[in-house]
Amino acid sequence: MTSIPPLALDLAGGLCVLISLYYLWSKASTYWHWSNASLLPYFLLFVGGGQWLLAGLQVTYLIFGIHGLYLRHLEARRKRGEIRFNEPLWYGVTWAASLLIFAYTIAVTDFGAAWNWVQFAAVSLALIANFGTTRRWAWSWPVWIAVNAVQAVYFWHTEYWVLFGLQFVLAAMSVYGWQAWRRDEARTVALA
Repeated sequence: MTSIPPLALDLAGGLCVLISLYYLWSKASTYWHWSNASLLPYFLLFVGGGQWLLAGLQVTYLIFGIHGLYLRHLEARRKRGEIRFNEPLWYGVTWAASLLIFAYTIAVTDFGAAWNWVQFAAVSLALIANFGTTRRWAWSWPVWIAVNAVQAVYFWHTEYWVLFGLQFVLAAMSVYGWQAWRRDEARTVALA
């Protein structure tokens, strides 16, 4: 089997993420498809580098991506009055699966290598940020900025240059998201 060069995987994943961001700004469901498409090259990149925590995070993102698409479908049906569904159960199942993946990747990671602690910090923060984002809490955005900062250091070390550059784009988007969600929270409090 011929291995795919890491730079090709880095470029493919980065291109998919940039396309997904275009659709994210327009709030189109196509965002989920491109975001999910980025996960395969990133998964292969991290597995090839023995970066089990980051590889596991890609699987977790896939679960969230599929969950997000299906939840969007359920919410649309609920809005039309067609169904009712147990939202806490849907979130709970997804989080249980994510935590099991996280536990497994911790078990197979060699923490004797110092850089794996940086990987651990990035993945731990990403899971915390995901938790807050799924509940639409504004504090999740500063956590995403911390994720981007930690990952930028890690990706510089691993020479994943597209991922390194992407952290700055994502951090800038997080600053914008944080401001927008804080304004929304302030409006909600003012109306209450």
